[in-house]
Amino acid sequence: MNILVLNWQDLANPQSGGAEIHLHEIFGRLARRGHTVTLLCSGWPGAAARAEADGMRIHRTGGRNTFSLAAPAYYRKHLAAAPWDVVVEDLNKVPLFTPYWVRRPLVLLVHHLFGATAFREASVPFAAATWLLERPIPRVYRGLPAQAVSESTADDLAARGLRRSDLRVIHNGVDLEFFSPNPFVARFPEPTFLYVGRLKRYKRIDLAVEAVALLRARGTHVRLRIAGRGDEEPRLRAQVERLGVGDRVEFDGFVTEERKRELLRSCWGTVLPSPKEGWGIANVEAGACGTPAVAADSPGLRESVVHGQTGLLVPYGDAGKLADALASLAADPALVARLGAGGRRFAEGLSWDRAADLTQAHLAEVAGRG
Repeated sequence: MNILVLNWQDLANPQSGGAEIHLHEIFGRLARRGHTVTLLCSGWPGAAARAEADGMRIHRTGGRNTFSLAAPAYYRKHLAAAPWDVVVEDLNKVPLFTPYWVRRPLVLLVHHLFGATAFREASVPFAAATWLLERPIPRVYRGLPAQAVSESTADDLAARGLRRSDLRVIHNGVDLEFFSPNPFVARFPEPTFLYVGRLKRYKRIDLAVEAVALLRARGTHVRLRIAGRGDEEPRLRAQVERLGVGDRVEFDGFVTEERKRELLRSCWGTVLPSPKEGWGIANVEAGACGTPAVAADSPGLRESVVHGQTGLLVPYGDAGKLADALASLAADPALVARLGAGGRRFAEGLSWDRAADLTQAHLAEVAGRG
């Protein structure tokens, strides 16, 4: 197949995250299988206009805030004449409204929609713009074949007006060889928990910091490692200082995949307290390493964590309940081991090869109809 993918960013972008990992893991595999994959995405200062990665040809145009305007013009000038078998809009951030300017066959791929959660991250004008841009999705994309990375996202799309029969759920995968337990890597001697990912306000990392402070007040001492970078870091550092837990919370900054794996193997659990995720890939990576996850019982996350089997789910926004969950793991290394083993078993059913197989079959089906 000759496949064109449109996404806001590629993995080399400094702002890349889970959606870009998914993009490269899935479509990189399709490229290596012999399919021709071209990616149209945004650039950043100093980025090359053309590149190649994971077998994909990459075209960059516009920037983080201008890509939705630059992409249609670039497509018409450079890409519209190519014989695409299928075009995929990887909806990340805000929709590109491709049905208005891309010829079909067209597939919509959705990680998650922000909805009202946009107001937890951005300023009111930007949050309102995101919320408003999501409103036309049912009218613009209704009738198109679509992929969702979780049942929660599919339910959200259906609730907004897309036909459930058009939605195919294909869960994210995990690299089971790279993310794996290592019996020679010991856990930290003191109960230590890890947040790994972008430091964004809507991720609600502040709840994890608050939970550490609550536990300290109860006389239960745990540590929190925060690995990642983002514009929420100054606020988090100020919160740590205000709550007096500077000796309990450590900022690791950006970490390589190898360092992330080392932390996942060494920590007693991961923490992801956000109100909404497409899937929660960090939870599954932790499980693959034999480490349980503690996460909010929120859309997406409740699918990547099986409560009592691979980790613990707590009510979103409740720092006290989050503290209770961390305390239960801190007091019971056997529970950590049991949930970690369950996490590995769960992850073993979620390989990237499986996700790529299902994606390839769906795209071939759509291309055949087209």
